[in-house]
Amino acid sequence: MDVLTAIKERRSIRRYEPKPVSRDQLEQVLEAGRWAPSASNRKPWKFIVVTDETVKKRLAQVATYGSFLAQAPAAIAVVIDPQGSTHPVEDGAAATQNMLLAAHALGLGACWIGSYGSVYEDRAKEILRVPHDRRLLSIIALGYPAESPRSSRLEFSKMVCENGYY
Repeated sequence: MDVLTAIKERRSIRRYEPKPVSRDQLEQVLEAGRWAPSASNRKPWKFIVVTDETVKKRLAQVATYGSFLAQAPAAIAVVIDPQGSTHPVEDGAAATQNMLLAAHALGLGACWIGSYGSVYEDRAKEILRVPHDRRLLSIIALGYPAESPRSSRLEFSKMVCENGYY
């Protein structure tokens, strides 16, 4: 699958088949995150793979918009070091997006669950044993899709300006 197709076809998947994600697929998704760009190539992230049912359920209970995480076969938490880069949030977001696209290209479904600055970030960090000086940017639910959501986009002419904002 070429990258433009992956970008246009990827959707947020919140329902999953009860089929495990292989270790090889998880590693390919993680590898895509590893290759994301970052400010000064600092790579201020760590990825936590979550497959334990109890941990996923606990995260699903605290994540305001992530209750579907309990049914996902796997998850990947993206942890950033706020001091590890001049733009750690952007760096972690690039890694998250790379992993979402890789998951789609591999036939998996995924959904980005935002955590950074949320009311539950600290509770989710405790569950994952994330150090206090690190931030939990996102949690990616991952599995085989059990749904095919549609999506629409704003018209090109309504979102693109030339030579200045208008």
